[in-house]
Amino acid sequence: MSPVQSPALPPATSLPPVSDLTAHLGFWLRLVSNHVSHAFAAKLAATEVTVAEWSLMRALYDKAPMPPSRIADDMGLTRGAITKLADRLIAKALIVRAASPDDGRAQTLALTERGTALVPALAALADRNDAEFFDALTPDERASLLRLLKGLAERGQMTATPIE
Repeated sequence: MSPVQSPALPPATSLPPVSDLTAHLGFWLRLVSNHVSHAFAAKLAATEVTVAEWSLMRALYDKAPMPPSRIADDMGLTRGAITKLADRLIAKALIVRAASPDDGRAQTLALTERGTALVPALAALADRNDAEFFDALTPDERASLLRLLKGLAERGQMTATPIE
């Protein structure tokens, strides 16, 4: 039996130079984003609401019943995604689907009384999560970071609500 041989690697000096992962702004954005998002998801887990569900609930808060198509447009999501989220929230008795008063064939979505009461508590969790990560910044640093990120999102036409 012959020993398994690994292919010969070229000497390190002949490899083209490549940047380190940590040299990329995207690496740092993703690192921070993952930690912020995962911490928020963990806080929400106790409420049995996901980040995506919270996003839809917040979109419905303090609004008149709306058709799913309008919510999809407002959030930058597909109608199918809104339908799936709505089905989950309806099963949890946090939103209701009803016939539109203007067109009986159309449907609207609205928060239930229980859903409306839950939104401020979920918003407080979001605020606390934000503070835990970003209160280390000075007010000027925080304002600068917000301005820069909003500017990048605007220039890149990034309008979809992040739900993951």
